[in-house]
Amino acid sequence: MGQIGPSLMCANMGELRDAIVRLDQSNVDFFHFDIMDGNFAPNFTMGPDMIRSLRSHSDKPFDAHLMVEEPERYIDIFADAGADMISVHAESTIHLQRTLTNIKNKGLQAGVALNPSSSLNHLDYVWDMMDYVVLMTVNPGFAGQKFIPLTLDKISRLKDMVHEQGLDIQIQVDGNISYETIPKVLERGADMLVCGTSCLFKKDESLEESTEKLHTFLNEFNSNRVTNS
Repeated sequence: MGQIGPSLMCANMGELRDAIVRLDQSNVDFFHFDIMDGNFAPNFTMGPDMIRSLRSHSDKPFDAHLMVEEPERYIDIFADAGADMISVHAESTIHLQRTLTNIKNKGLQAGVALNPSSSLNHLDYVWDMMDYVVLMTVNPGFAGQKFIPLTLDKISRLKDMVHEQGLDIQIQVDGNISYETIPKVLERGADMLVCGTSCLFKKDESLEESTEKLHTFLNEFNSNRVTNS
């Protein structure tokens, strides 16, 4: 439990190809690409050309998180660049169901992302179109923000809703996923961890050291959970 997805916006941009190869060899589960347009989120980050240039260096899923206005305009571009998963913010598109349909029609996993203050009601009529939900635990835009505690209850409520629907939908959490918050989000029902500067990209540790430490932490957490259940 607890898939590891490095947030590549936190990597050294001058050595991104090397980081992909090293993280791939360290057995991460997926790679998370934050796509920001300077409008929906107050920052500019990665694009399709970056995904395309890195695609050949790993067979792990590439997860494109579109924090952009009108994401429906860019589904084909990111699919063609090599994304395996695309999530769009419910707040950013008028026709959410149509946008998710377009992602699924490309043969990709489709996700809905929600900002910390956005209601889970956005998901009410698109359950059948989702493979995963991205719950933001900070406001989108910048690394290093403080975890928003009320999002823990949101994870629990979403887990209950997924069970009620009887569907296999993964819960991804994104924002200040640290050694302090990882146990809390996993206990509430998170499945996929977007890992940035809070636990993986550390100045005083190599990528291999950080990844090994994180794997050990997750294995111990899961073992203790089984023992105590």
